[in-house]
Amino acid sequence: MTIVKQTPTILNLPELDQQFKPIAIYNHAYKEEVLNSKNIERIKIALERTNGLVAVFETIIFGEQENREEDNLRFIERLIKTLLWVKGGWKITIGGPKYLTKYIQSIYCIGGKREFDAHFVKRVFEKELVITNCSYETCPEENDESNTVGKNLDGYRIGFDAGGSDRKVSAVVNGKAIFSEEVVWYPKLQEDPTYQYEGIMDSIKRAATKMPRVDAIGVSAAGVYIDNKIMAASLFIKVPEEVFDKKVKNMFFDIQREMGGIPIEVANDGDVTALAGAMSLKTNQVLGIAMGTSEAAGYVDKKGNITGWLNELAFAPIDYSLKAMEDEWSGDIGCGVKYFSQDGVIKLAIKAGIIMDESLAPAKKLIIVQELMKQNDIKARKVYEGIGCYLGYSLAYYAEFYDMKHVLLMGRVTSGEGGNIIVNKANKVLQEEFPKLAATFKLSLPDENSRRVGQSVAAASLPIINKKIHFQT
Repeated sequence: MTIVKQTPTILNLPELDQQFKPIAIYNHAYKEEVLNSKNIERIKIALERTNGLVAVFETIIFGEQENREEDNLRFIERLIKTLLWVKGGWKITIGGPKYLTKYIQSIYCIGGKREFDAHFVKRVFEKELVITNCSYETCPEENDESNTVGKNLDGYRIGFDAGGSDRKVSAVVNGKAIFSEEVVWYPKLQEDPTYQYEGIMDSIKRAATKMPRVDAIGVSAAGVYIDNKIMAASLFIKVPEEVFDKKVKNMFFDIQREMGGIPIEVANDGDVTALAGAMSLKTNQVLGIAMGTSEAAGYVDKKGNITGWLNELAFAPIDYSLKAMEDEWSGDIGCGVKYFSQDGVIKLAIKAGIIMDESLAPAKKLIIVQELMKQNDIKARKVYEGIGCYLGYSLAYYAEFYDMKHVLLMGRVTSGEGGNIIVNKANKVLQEEFPKLAATFKLSLPDENSRRVGQSVAAASLPIINKKIHFQT
């Protein structure tokens, strides 16, 4: 089911994935069909999160007389899935027909096919996911805000970036990195969080030896963090839930105590990506996307602030194909994690005929493709061109939710010539399929060093220093 009767023309299908059905194209075709029908129904969707903040999105669907309920359901379900992971919220209010709400309630619940999403919401917001119905006219109004964070450059700081395949750390003195290091690790395979704790402390202490003292520590990591508490994080995917609550949730408070009580600030790695972009570009309205073990995203708004949205684009759908690859964690298909990560590279590499030992870790498989790219291997080039196609179409979809002037790509997947191929192909897609949109923002890569360690440097700027507390090395 692809929500439209007339299959739209797609000018830049990835050569290695001819089944790709970009949401941006199909949603546009769906809305065109709605507008050309005689019965149009306006819809509002409101998502409430912490402290009564509310994000609202408006759209249109077919009216009841058009007998397109299945298409409406598919369209709204994918839209709500996206909104839930972009904006976040524990309460979803649908201002529209009751059958939409009943369907969403039936799948976004314990035992439903979106049980993962419902459980994630409960963990993050510590409330059950509530889905309710109202009329379009009585749907809650927008009530959103953003927060000032980061860009603090004074003093002796440590920036730590916890990736799924490697951990990066930087010692930063008055805004300049004097030491940076990457260490391979395997946090996603560990049931005992002692492994992650000791790995983080090892990196922090190694950076600390490069400075006379440490004034503050900033941390960038995949997941959701509220007031420095780890609410959900893929780094601890194997940790049992009861152990997570006891040993993981307050881990950074334990680290803070071990470091003498100096200020620590923890932020989602996507937000730090966007912050790194805003700092390097000296501008705002930046969407940062980090392609590594997963897809991380963050956004700095026109005020230069972080929004407090989830920005978990790894779980946001970008492909309507029913044959799309499944994400093992969420159980859903067609979501960003399998397109903009080392998993996306591996998926296309296999289709390209690149032979890799199945027993190798994903990070090692990525290196194989990167080494082939250094030799200008045509198969490796097709892999990166495929990711560029995915990205071009997906940025057109992301633009419905983010007011962006710059999109900055970072992460291990974008290293080397492959990153340039991704950008060039994405720009081609945007210019040919969405020329008006293409003129409104710029897609770019930082320099090679910033791609690899830029997040840990930006992370160092997160905390505000307490001049009375220092950790002497």
